[in-house]
Amino acid sequence: MTQPVASKSTVLSRRQIVWLTLTLAIAMDTVVQLCWKFAIEQVPDTVGLWQSVAAILHEPLFHVALVVFFMQFFNWMIVLAHADLSYAQPITALSYVTVSAASMVLFQEQLSPLRMVGLTLIMVGVWVISRTNVRTAGIAPVQDEDLVTPEATR
Repeated sequence: MTQPVASKSTVLSRRQIVWLTLTLAIAMDTVVQLCWKFAIEQVPDTVGLWQSVAAILHEPLFHVALVVFFMQFFNWMIVLAHADLSYAQPITALSYVTVSAASMVLFQEQLSPLRMVGLTLIMVGVWVISRTNVRTAGIAPVQDEDLVTPEATR
């Protein structure tokens, strides 16, 4: 059975969709994490478990987090329709970087040098993965025009 070969324009279109939806996934995850933090900060430390649950259920930012989390679910379905899970999931690790940066600004949290090294490693890992095809299952790999040599076209 032969596998269809995607054209260059199909790959670009798929790649654009994947990167748009992955960017949305990272942004939404960042919003969810920040809303959780803001909402939890409104709950007094001195109350018990059930009082904490009741307090968080009345917190507007908790509701924002739930709505964004719900939207994230549908966005993730679009991502997975266009990309391998082994490609998409590691890319979303960039939300660790965005959450850390936002935490520094919004919550005055400090990042130790060791945390900075870890975040740098995440960014390097995402860059490495981003250099691969978004989908490997079901289609023959498409060669990048820059990598095609004259001997390969004969």
